[in-house]
Formats: sequence, structure tokens, C-alpha cells
Amino acid sequence: MPEVLAYACEDETTQFHRTTIEIPEPGPRDIYIDIAYAGICHSDIHTARQEWGPASYPLTPGHEIAGVVSRVGAEVTKHKVGDRVGVGCMVNSCGQCQYCTEGYEQFCSGTPGGLPGTLWTYGPDAQGNPTAGGYAQGFTVSEDFACRIPASIPFEAAAPLLCAGITTYSPLKRYGAGPGKRVAVVGMGGLGHMAVQISAAMGATTAVISHGRSKEADARRFGATEFHATSEAGTLEALAGSFDLIVCTVGADDLDYTALVRTLKPFGTFVDVGLPEHPSQIHLAALCNGNKAMAGSQIGGISETQEMLDFCAEHGLHPQVELISGEEITRAYDRVVDSQVRYRYVIDTSTF
Repeated sequence: MPEVLAYACEDETTQFHRTTIEIPEPGPRDIYIDIAYAGICHSDIHTARQEWGPASYPLTPGHEIAGVVSRVGAEVTKHKVGDRVGVGCMVNSCGQCQYCTEGYEQFCSGTPGGLPGTLWTYGPDAQGNPTAGGYAQGFTVSEDFACRIPASIPFEAAAPLLCAGITTYSPLKRYGAGPGKRVAVVGMGGLGHMAVQISAAMGATTAVISHGRSKEADARRFGATEFHATSEAGTLEALAGSFDLIVCTVGADDLDYTALVRTLKPFGTFVDVGLPEHPSQIHLAALCNGNKAMAGSQIGGISETQEMLDFCAEHGLHPQVELISGEEITRAYDRVVDSQVRYRYVIDTSTF
């Protein structure tokens, strides 16, 4: 097995250190990627800090990966050496169940005697063994779970699209963001600033709902035509019945979901992608009054992820990133939690 440099943490305090990990040899239908950049997603932090359940240490996270193919298996047809590719939140599925055949590999139910379900980019594999993610200089993945990164997308900004991009593109597309629709994006961090760009590019009138106004100029630069600060009294009440679609990217436990749902028009939809750590509450009358819907969304399938990359290339969209070295990962985790990054940290693996 190839050995590569990586960064790992030993426990939930997430003090990252440089280490060496073994990467599986590519099989007949696998490719080996020299990782160039890896994004830091808040999901990495939740996982590493055991906020979503027990983690297996030492842990090398990372599911926003951009790199160059350096080896291909004998049966690989989709990629060649030298291709720029990206890997997101999952690396395999059974390929046979209803969800896989319909392009929703993230919901793979598995098959008898096959994979038990979706295989995520890091964490336990199908046999329960720990696996490493993208905070490393190399990665082996099935050719079917690597997406082509269009040449017009800046390579250093491409990695976050494999999670933040598809996480926001999928619900915006599914729930009809487009001309004649009013869309509100709640929160403008790593996810939110992509949601604003994508919504605007789809042709929707796009608003941002944020706690304060420190990001208002950025929101308008990304394509928002409205900005609303909940720290100002009466903001949500004044927006009652305003939006066709809300995409909530905030994971805060104290969010007023009832007030936000009331800003929907009749038949509007509230979609959460923020995944708060603890259970949330909503007054169901806010949904019933106006026949509104509340939904969740989890990334997207591989074909839709490629569609998102091509859409971003066509419209000149990409994340605003801050490049960091491996030694800066520990500090970056705290800064992400404190909302001090604009808007996505990306690790430059050449610093390892």
C-alpha cells in the first residue's frame, strides 16, 4: 500500500498533527489521486469532535477533495492520468438498489451479500475498518465516485464544491429556484455563500437572512438583491409571506424555525441543510397555515454532482476560499466554529 503524508487528530480536542497513513492500492476500476487541495467542512468538525456520535481515532477527515489522477486500474474508462477530479462525501455504494440505479447513491440501501449501504469518504469501511479522508496527499477511489473538475474552475477553489456546492445546488434545483421565484438563504457561511451564488445564477430573486450585517456587501457581490438582519427588531415579522423557498444553512440550536417558516408564501418550502446538533422545535401551525412544507436535503448523487460542477463552470461560480497549511488546521477548526472564515478554508497539501 502507498504511504502518504496526512494530518490526523487523536481525540475530540482536534489537535491535528502530521503523520503517515497507508492508502489502498487501486483495484481494476479504481483511480489513485494525488490530492492538491482539501476543504474543511463543518461536518468534519462535528465528526472529529464526536458531536454526531463516537469517532474512531486517529482520524484523518476530509470529504472535499480536489486532485490529479496519477494511476488508473486496468479496467478504468472514465478517467485518465493527468485528469483533474474531485471526490465528495461518498466513495462507493452497491450500485444495484433502487436508489443507486436512480442516481441517489447517498441513500444506498445495500444488497444481500454486498455493500451494507453508502460508503462515506472517511470513517468505517464496509467491514468496519477505519478509513482516511482528504487531509492527505493521496487517495484511492472507485472511478464511478470521482467527478471531472472543469478547467474553468480555479483548482484551489474546486474542492468545497464537492460538498458545499452540491449540498446547496440539489435543493435549489429540486424545489424550483428560478425566474419568478423568491429564495431566501439563511446564513452565509461556507454553504450559504454558495447557495446565494447558485440561486442567483438560476434566475431567482435571492435574499440573505443573517444575524447581523457584517456580510451584506459580500452577499450582494455574490448575487443577493436583499439582505435582512435578524438582530434588528421585527425583521422576520416584516417578511411574513415573502418567499417561495428558504434554504437554511445554519446549524445553530437556537434558530427560530417557526418565525422563519412564517416568512414563506403559501405552498412555500423550507429546506434545512444546516444539521443542528440537537433536536429543534417548530409550531406546526406555521406549516398548516398556507400549506407549507418543511424538508431536509443531503448532498446529491454522483450524476447531479457532476451537473453542479458543470453549472458552476458555465456561470463562473466558485467558493471564496482561504488557503491554509497543514499546521493551521487546528486553529482553522476553532475559527470555523466562531464564523471567522470567509468563506471556506482549503488545505494546500503541498505544505505537508
